[in-house]
Formats: sequence, structure tokens, C-alpha cells
Amino acid sequence: MSSPTVSLTPSPASAAASRRPWQHPLFRPLAALALLLAIAAVSVPGFLHLEIKDGRLYGNLVDILHRAAPLMLAALGMTLVIATRGIDVSVGAIVAISGTVACVLVSSHGLAVAFGAALGAALLCGLWNGLLVAGLGLQPIIATLILMVAGRGLAQLLTDGQIITVYEPASFFWLGAGYVLGLPVSFYVVALVAGLTALLMKRTALGLFIQTVGINPVAARLAGVRTAAIVFFVYVYCSLGSGLAGLLISSNIKSADANNAGLLLELDAILAVTLGGGQLAGGKFSLLGSLIGALIIQTLTSAIYALGVPPQVTMVVKAVVVFAVCISQSSIWSSRRSA
Repeated sequence: MSSPTVSLTPSPASAAASRRPWQHPLFRPLAALALLLAIAAVSVPGFLHLEIKDGRLYGNLVDILHRAAPLMLAALGMTLVIATRGIDVSVGAIVAISGTVACVLVSSHGLAVAFGAALGAALLCGLWNGLLVAGLGLQPIIATLILMVAGRGLAQLLTDGQIITVYEPASFFWLGAGYVLGLPVSFYVVALVAGLTALLMKRTALGLFIQTVGINPVAARLAGVRTAAIVFFVYVYCSLGSGLAGLLISSNIKSADANNAGLLLELDAILAVTLGGGQLAGGKFSLLGSLIGALIIQTLTSAIYALGVPPQVTMVVKAVVVFAVCISQSSIWSSRRSA
């Protein structure tokens, strides 16, 4: 029996469909972001206004970029974890651990030691999660739930349950609150991490391996892919990104709050990934889409605050967004759209 022939040349109909802008994977998140900005601009006068003072760019748009930076770092790592059919609910706890370690050490041991120890602590958290998931085969949500509970408790032990305020060195505040060429330093940090991650995914086989593991881990293992090593890597990467997010937050607020730092950040990171087009079932992922998803969440939050709506409403709105995303990704909805 002859094997079926597969044409590598797209048909005219499929080629025309691929040129339709509304069928691009990033169309929906970009449209949602544009819609939120438009609503905010109409509802809040001057919401999109930008101005330069003392060589710095000021405005709500800059504030959105600045405040969304920790979430974007966490979302980049969560993107790769979800792409392998995993989940990491310990992101917020790792943020608290990293920020606490940095604030405890920076005044007495200097900036380099504090940053190194903070990222080292985040690395250990990633190694722990990777060992439980890839090494012992625990369910990702159970394995990371252990660190979610114990990690924040550990951060509170380091501070005796108190908020640690940092007064010096001034260079510590530059990472989270400094400006370069008129833009926040946090913007450049996110751009650098996102660029390096994109190069790693596109210029090496790692991106393909991650996608293969997410689509079918059994087939990937039979094809020779070291699935355990791939899964181990994504949890370590996610923890390092969360550790860097913790440094941004603690540097910006000049303190370590083990109780509230990074609280529920893991849920926002998961939402950012899904808003950006990532599939919770694994396989499909988009780094740029996750960044856009993080901007959607921060834009939504900033718009609600600017309107003077009570902060409690933010959680309700996010819940509605999560529901809409889940419905849009359901098999029934997908089959109706393709029909």
C-alpha cells in the first residue's frame, strides 16, 4: 500500500486564510489590550498622556510597563512550565524568599552578595521543584504546592514575621526604581530576559523539545528526547525568573514583606499565559503572547484604580476574564469556531 502524499505547498484558500489578521495567534490578546486602553482613555481623561520631566518619561503607560515587569518575568517562566503540561504555584513564595534574602543581606554584605544569594535561593527552589516533578514523578500542582506553603513560611522565619526596610545602599534601589534613557530599568530587565529566552527557544532545539514534551511526553521519550531533563530545566528557569521578579519588587518598595510580596502572583502568571494564547493542555506556547497577557492584567488593574473602583472589584473582574478564557479554549467552543 502506497503511503499518502503530503503537499508542502499551501492551497490558495489556506494561504489566503493565513493572511487574515484576525486569525493570527496574537490577534486576540492584542485586541483585548487595545480595547482596555481605549476604554480607559475614554473613561479616565489623560490616561494615555505622556510627558517628560527631568529626563524621565511619565504617564500611566510607563507605570503599566513598570508595574507589570515582575509579572512578565514570572509569566515567561510559567509559559515554559505550562508548555510541558505542568504548573508552578510556588512562584509567589519564591518571590517572597528572593526579596527577603536580598533585603536581609544587602546592608551588611553588599549588593553583589545579596543579589547572588537571592538568585541562589531561587535556584535551590527550582531544583527542589524540578526534583519532585521530574525526578520523583509527583503531580506538578502537588509538588509546587509544598513550596508554596513552606516557602512563604521560610521567608517569614527569616524576617521573624516583620517587614524589613532597607535604607542603604542606594544602588539597591536602582534596579526596581531607577531609570535609563527615560524608561524604568525594570523594562530593560524584562527585555533582556525575554530576548535571551526567545533566542534560546528559536536558535536551539530546546523550544522544539519543550513543545514535543507538552504535546506527547511518551512519544517524545520514545523518540529519544530526555523528557525528565526538559521538565527539570523549565522548573529551574521559572524559579530563577521568579527570583529576579522578587529582586525587582523588593528594590522598588525598599523593603521585604514576606506576607504580601508576590501574593497570588502565580495565579496572575497563569492567567497571563492563557490570555497570551498558551494552552493549559501543553504544547502550544507564545513568549510574546504571555508578555502581552501580563500587560493586559496590569492595564486592567491600573484602569480600575484610576476609575476609583474599590480594589476588591479587581479580583471579580479577573475571575470573569479567567472564565471567558477557559470558555474560549474549551473543546466545544473550538469545534464550533472551526465548523
